Amino acid sequence: MPQMDVQNPGMPDLQFVLFVSALCTSNLTSINVPKPLQDEIFNRCWALLHTDAPPDDPNERVLDLRHGTELTLEACLSTIRSLLSEAGINTLIWDHPVSDATRDSTPAAKPLIDRLGQLYPEDPDIVDPPAPPSSGHSTA
Repeated sequence: MPQMDVQNPGMPDLQFVLFVSALCTSNLTSINVPKPLQDEIFNRCWALLHTDAPPDDPNERVLDLRHGTELTLEACLSTIRSLLSEAGINTLIWDHPVSDATRDSTPAAKPLIDRLGQLYPEDPDIVDPPAPPSSGHSTA
C-alpha cells in the first residue's frame, strides 16, 4: 500500500497540500485517516482560502490554491500537519484500487500512439494490468 511521511513527504509543499486534500476528498475506504478528520482537514484548509462554507457536493470539494499566497500555503501545510499529528498520524497509508481509464486517449494523440506501436510492437513490461478485452484495444 502507498504511504507517505507527513513531516517529510518527499515532494514540494504545494504538491503535498493538494495531494492530502485529494486524499481527504476521495472517499477511499482504506486510508488511515478517519472520515471526520478528513473532513476537518479539508474544511479548515477551505476556510483559509474562502469566506463561504465548504461545498457539500463532493465534485466541488477541491482546493484551488492558484490565487493563494505563500502564507496561505504555509497555513494549509501547518493545518494538515498539526491535525494529523494531534491524531497520532505520522504516516499516511492508503490503498486505491486500479481504476479503468476514462478514455483511451485524445484524438490528437492517436497518430503518435500508432507510430510508437510500430516502433515498439512488443507489449512493454509495465506494472499496470492489461486492458480488459471490452475496452476496444487489440493486442495483436
